[in-house]
Amino acid sequence: MTTELSSAAATDIGRKLVTEVLMPLKAAFVGKDEVIDLLGVCLAGGENLFILGPPGTAKSALVQELGRRIEGRVFDYLLTRFTEPNELFGPFDIRKLREGELITNTEGMLPEASLVFLDELLNANSAILNSLLMVLNERVFRRGRETRKLPLLMVVGASNRLPEDDALAALFDRFLLRVQCDNVGDDRLADVLGAGWLLEAGQLERRVGLTVDDLRALQRQLSDVDMVALRPKYVELVRNLRKAGIPVSDRRAVKLQRLVAASALLCGRRQANATDLWVLRYIWDADEQREVIAALVDRTVEQVEPEAQAASHPRARGRNAPDPEELARDLARLEGRWSADGHNDVDRAVLRDQLSLLAGRCQWLPDAQQRTFFEQRVESLWQQWGGVS
Repeated sequence: MTTELSSAAATDIGRKLVTEVLMPLKAAFVGKDEVIDLLGVCLAGGENLFILGPPGTAKSALVQELGRRIEGRVFDYLLTRFTEPNELFGPFDIRKLREGELITNTEGMLPEASLVFLDELLNANSAILNSLLMVLNERVFRRGRETRKLPLLMVVGASNRLPEDDALAALFDRFLLRVQCDNVGDDRLADVLGAGWLLEAGQLERRVGLTVDDLRALQRQLSDVDMVALRPKYVELVRNLRKAGIPVSDRRAVKLQRLVAASALLCGRRQANATDLWVLRYIWDADEQREVIAALVDRTVEQVEPEAQAASHPRARGRNAPDPEELARDLARLEGRWSADGHNDVDRAVLRDQLSLLAGRCQWLPDAQQRTFFEQRVESLWQQWGGVS
């Protein structure tokens, strides 16, 4: 197909990605709507997604099924501490080696895939780290004097833990969005069993709604999305995140615009608005940041006209109920940091800002008893810290 698309054709591909790829995936995988929506926006935006969750939560199966629905080649690999570059990128071509050339035989390996799933990503060792960073950031494979442009649409990494080693920070940072993927609740177990039975038996009705070339063409249209009107609100949100102690680098802030634009295209729009900033809920680096980020993003997303809300992405609509366990951990963490860093005025200001944001989240707890408990705890901390309740 041609390299340029009309405005109507680009928005049509965005709609088809939703209706003919993502919606059937949601029907096939019970309780995975959030992960699938993030896969969709990262696929349209050409960025990478990190999935945090235990084994057996359908992370690999989701990527494999996505590949089938776009006729894409999928490379799926479980990393260990001993994984060697050959296992991901392929061995040297023996025939070329005899002729004195170092050329990699990449048949069936990562460099030929349009979708890549790397399980236990954080087991990556130094032998493959630099090559992976170039793949993730530049979509380029380089080995010695050999350099190849890769056909990658998206890389999905997964792990059951967050990085603890500073050496892995650069790798983790290349995954612009992060999402939690847990086992589905017991109340939906029967649905999971039924859908899983059909999937295992190969009885799902599959129709290829889009091709890899369609999606590459969609990604090329990101730069045509009008971001001008949204930019002041985006700048304000990034400043507020930084003020609340959430690190958002300039590089990250620039790249996130691609996902904001992708949200607009998936909604059939060529102009981004504040509802598309929902993607920033998923930029957390640690569990303790999730509720603070959600409070700031929700505050911005909700400050739009009703007609903008009506044309928004499903993830932008409605406020996600806070997790009581996360709220409890976050409040305990703030209390501990206040005791440790109370002599520092800058730290005190940041902690007060974070407490204010968590106070706003407490009111959205659905259980009245839990809501009262957390509101009383927040009030107690305000009084201890000399704040205004």
